[in-house]
Amino acid sequence: MLHTQPNEAISINIRTTLRQRDLIDQAAKRLGRSRSDFMLDSACREAEDVLLDQRFFNVNDVVFAKFKALVDEPLPTTDKLRRLLKTKIPWDK
Repeated sequence: MLHTQPNEAISINIRTTLRQRDLIDQAAKRLGRSRSDFMLDSACREAEDVLLDQRFFNVNDVVFAKFKALVDEPLPTTDKLRRLLKTKIPWDK
């Protein structure tokens, strides 16, 4: 791996089909962005999602007990919650 400064710009080269390039260009244009900006933002967002989905949190018993108590505590009954629970889900309408 090449060692560079954290914010130093480097090149990433990829091969693509014409169809893929055109699709990316169309989406980037729709957002008013360059192909490179669109691809980099999309790739970074996906990379963050992958890493966050696989994150393991190691906590001690005291912290876990506090977390579990918060999760297990029932939500306070509010008008907003009552309305939400009475709302039909879209696929049952």
